[in-house]
Amino acid sequence: MDDRVFDKKNLPSRHVTEGPARAPHRSYLYAMGLTREQIHQPLVGVVSAWNEAAPCNIALMRQAQAVKKGVASAGGTPREFCTITVTDGIAMGHQGMKASLVSREVIADSVELTMRGHCYDAIVGLAGCDKSLPGMMMAMVRLNVPSIFIYGGSILPGTFKGQPVTVQDLFEAVGKHSVGDMSDEDLDELENVACPSAGACGAQFTANTMATVSEAIGLALPYSAGAPAPYEIRDKFCMAAGEMVMDLIAKNLRPRDIVTRKALENAATVVAASGGSTNAALHLPAIAHECGIKFDLFDVAEIFKRTPYVADLKPGGKYVAKDMFEVGGIPLMMKTLLDHGFLHGDCITVTGRTIAENLAKVKWNDNQDVIYPANKPITVTGGVVGLRGNLAPEGAIVKVAGMPPEKQRFRGPARVFDTEERAFEAVTKKQYKEGDVLVIRYEGPKGGPGMREMLATTAALYGQGMGEKVALITDGRFSGATRGFCVGHVGPEAAVGGPIGLLKDGDMIVLDAIDGVLAVELSDAELAERRKTWKPHPAEFGSGTIWKYAQTVGNARDGAVTHPGASGETGVYADI
Repeated sequence: MDDRVFDKKNLPSRHVTEGPARAPHRSYLYAMGLTREQIHQPLVGVVSAWNEAAPCNIALMRQAQAVKKGVASAGGTPREFCTITVTDGIAMGHQGMKASLVSREVIADSVELTMRGHCYDAIVGLAGCDKSLPGMMMAMVRLNVPSIFIYGGSILPGTFKGQPVTVQDLFEAVGKHSVGDMSDEDLDELENVACPSAGACGAQFTANTMATVSEAIGLALPYSAGAPAPYEIRDKFCMAAGEMVMDLIAKNLRPRDIVTRKALENAATVVAASGGSTNAALHLPAIAHECGIKFDLFDVAEIFKRTPYVADLKPGGKYVAKDMFEVGGIPLMMKTLLDHGFLHGDCITVTGRTIAENLAKVKWNDNQDVIYPANKPITVTGGVVGLRGNLAPEGAIVKVAGMPPEKQRFRGPARVFDTEERAFEAVTKKQYKEGDVLVIRYEGPKGGPGMREMLATTAALYGQGMGEKVALITDGRFSGATRGFCVGHVGPEAAVGGPIGLLKDGDMIVLDAIDGVLAVELSDAELAERRKTWKPHPAEFGSGTIWKYAQTVGNARDGAVTHPGASGETGVYADI
């Protein structure tokens, strides 16, 4: 601690704590029990996405207390606050999902506003559920004050009839139940045992994918993202983060020093290597946008294409996050990727050391089969693939982890639905045929609005035993729990006149994850003729937050962002 030197004249908090004119401001701080010494120390925002909506977030407030102890022990003054979370598992399958992606922007915006309004000097951000992770990281790079990210940790797997289960099994059980393959009693038992603890969904769904990203991109402490929420070691990681953010203040090491183009490439690499969620292809461009780095869907897809799939994680594989943590964690996966040339080892991290330095003492563990060596992978290309063609000029994304190569090509007639509800109803009633390509449109960022996930529909297909007998494409999103030939982020979206909005029942769709193609067997002339009579759907929202989001949101290719990002900055908060 002796080498930490804090000069308030260069920190944002000087605007509220220093000089005679700030006596009224200091009186508020005294009213909360702060001492003179604490007032004149750096003020560290400790922000969590805590709420009582779901197990993903329930442990965050307790973990924030450990962070605060770490900050205080290292000469800082922690200031705790909360932001919102919309939990996808609760929002899934109904109108609530329209709030999910919107919440990412609200989280980033609310953290920014709280930091700006109170002039805090640094951030330790704790997040647990899907959009809260990228939202928190977006705020960090936007503000560019010294920051450390903390994941709240994953849930433990449940046990049903002697077998490990996750919430994915429950969504698929709904499909089984709908066709009489699961009894009322078994469904009731499964819902009681599937989620046995605090923590985010345990498989490599969006939360664990973005948690993996947090370590690879350099904003989280090594090993911290893998430990399940109930493990006591989480408090040690949280306290260490509180201490280390004070080092970052002293060194003036900021998020944009860490989140570089190379760091973003590392992040995309671990997504593909772990068979992670396709949502990462939306969130990484959004984080890059906050830094002023051009890193869109096609850049992400290029990394995916050259990355081996090495972590045998659900939903495509056998294991959950707890299992990977216990055999060596995210650093073990990163180590084999680094050793075989798939990671940039020279990227700086919040430890003050590079990726290569952080991983220098990591030893390969032969006594496990969760993570494969990068030179002997599960498959030689990544678990996520980018697609392009006359049906997706701005790209699309598909998760192929666990899918054999012979299943990665599909051709079939379109079965078109203009909302998820209509598609789910048709699936529930089995009003589709083997070989169909289900098309769900007007669910994009602007048209949804909010780019809903389609897990309820895809899980129902699997529950009916049809998950590998049909394909599905959408301008919306898929949950990280989705499996099967399910293509999301199709752009341009239907709401802005994209080709997906011109499809009719029976049009022949070609999906090819090996060659990266998504196309419809129609001529340019036919598409142009259909475009002449196309009309946009009437807006579903005429006011409120979701309406406001629809007015400003951009395309999925660039991350569905709502403001100009770093390219439009006239100054950075950290330098006020």
